Amino acid sequence: MDYNIINLPDLELLSEEETRHYIELAQQDDEKALEKLVEHNLRLVLKLTYRFKNSGYELQDLFQIGVIGLIKAVKAYDLEKGFKFSTYAVSRIIGEIRLYLRDDGIIKVSRSLKKLARQIREKEEELKKDLNRSPTISELSAALEVPKEEIISALEANRSPASIYQTITNDSGDSELYLLDSIGTEEGEAELSTFERLELVELIRNLEPRDKKIIFMRYFEDKTQQEVAEEIGVSQVQISRLEKKILEEIRKSI
Repeated sequence: MDYNIINLPDLELLSEEETRHYIELAQQDDEKALEKLVEHNLRLVLKLTYRFKNSGYELQDLFQIGVIGLIKAVKAYDLEKGFKFSTYAVSRIIGEIRLYLRDDGIIKVSRSLKKLARQIREKEEELKKDLNRSPTISELSAALEVPKEEIISALEANRSPASIYQTITNDSGDSELYLLDSIGTEEGEAELSTFERLELVELIRNLEPRDKKIIFMRYFEDKTQQEVAEEIGVSQVQISRLEKKILEEIRKSI
């Protein structure tokens, strides 16, 4: 598929129900369904492409790479999970473009970002001793008096692009999931920004072991509260209260 960013079709985004329907068909090698999904998401690809307008590459070239990321998102999207396709697609499109630029040596890390990254690592070690755990993005931001966006930019600039698709496993190690793939929003809520999703990753990583296990089983393994209760050894009512408390704390932190 070769699309011209000047002559994009003026199409609205499909509803979530329509999107899931066409994804199911596309994953069964229905080319027309895939093309429909792509055409209705081209404006999203273009919007994300403009984030890289100063990369030194032609927007048309980056746009085509973004479309490849969109197609990969359609093929890899798990219909059984509850997160929105748009959330997943954004991560895959940005990841595809960043990977392309890094492989070609275009993305350079500025001296200021390198300096900030060093300061972050030093402060992180300092806070670990005080908190007895890894600090969150918000805590690093407050300690260094630097906006969260700059903290994240410095950290991401010094990581490999694969970090966007960081995986987590359960305690037995037999289930592997992309963390960002499973981060979505409840129906009717605004879409999480990239910074908020990264912050959520940090928050989940720093949960207490029992709380992390509850979240993993409930939202990554799709277990019922009763199943979680039986495995942990408490009542279903206690799991319900704990889950509600954990989610409230995460929402407040974000």
